[in-house]
Amino acid sequence: MDNLIDGRRIAGDMHAETAQRVTCLKEQGVVPGLVFIRVGEDPASRVYVGMKEKKSQELGIDSRTLVLDESTTQEALLGLIADCNADPTIHGILVQAPLPPHIDETIVFASVSPQKDVDGFHPVNVGKLMLHQPDGFRPCTPAGVHSLLCRSNVPLEGAEVVILGRGNIVGKPMAAMLLQKSPQANATVTLCHSRSQGVGEHCRRADIIIAAMGVPHFLKKDMVKPGAVIIDVGVNRIADPGSRTGSRLVGDVDFDAVQPIAGMITPNPGGVGPMTIAMLMANTVLAAERACSS
Repeated sequence: MDNLIDGRRIAGDMHAETAQRVTCLKEQGVVPGLVFIRVGEDPASRVYVGMKEKKSQELGIDSRTLVLDESTTQEALLGLIADCNADPTIHGILVQAPLPPHIDETIVFASVSPQKDVDGFHPVNVGKLMLHQPDGFRPCTPAGVHSLLCRSNVPLEGAEVVILGRGNIVGKPMAAMLLQKSPQANATVTLCHSRSQGVGEHCRRADIIIAAMGVPHFLKKDMVKPGAVIIDVGVNRIADPGSRTGSRLVGDVDFDAVQPIAGMITPNPGGVGPMTIAMLMANTVLAAERACSS
């Protein structure tokens, strides 16, 4: 069916735009700089950071990864972040989660300079998002979803949107973006979570459903209005004896059942994931542009 929202293609378009901006900066003698900080050897973190670093290098962004031992103290990590904050050649800083249990992620994310917080997690940037102040950084995954919707010409103004999940990384900032008084927002947003009653009833009214609960195949066919737009943010590992590793990744949407009745739907993988990286690259270049003009 030709109702897939191709995140890889749209991300490719964004990367082309970002590469042009990098070229303009280099003509002014500025090379965008991005630092990834990883603590420990979590396998998923290694893969994610590797993908981000590879893409940044392809776009001409000067990126590097700083790896600290699992036993690194919080004080040592904060010291490294302070050094990066003070380095004018570094425009973006990303501290890869999860961090070891003895390190407080809230304190760490808040220690990154808001002007270099290309992940959009600093309280200052969260506040600017809520207040619709454009000089902050929007968090990459919800900003990627917003771009997917806009670039796919999905009408947002007046649309009934249900967001499944109230997390700080996707659900809450996603709701804030779509509620803004803006031509590319102005939606009516319902935020459902683990304590919500009648989730299916909310979903069946929705023109757009954004699933970010972290529950495999949560969104079923009988919860979707025919013609609704479905965005699957979920990344869940489930057992699969037939696969080489004994498991596989699936989204929050029962894709095979939902796709035939959806107006548009993101595949998973190949939908939201590429957009997250595209937004990170765009935020990094934006940080360098702002540093140039300040």
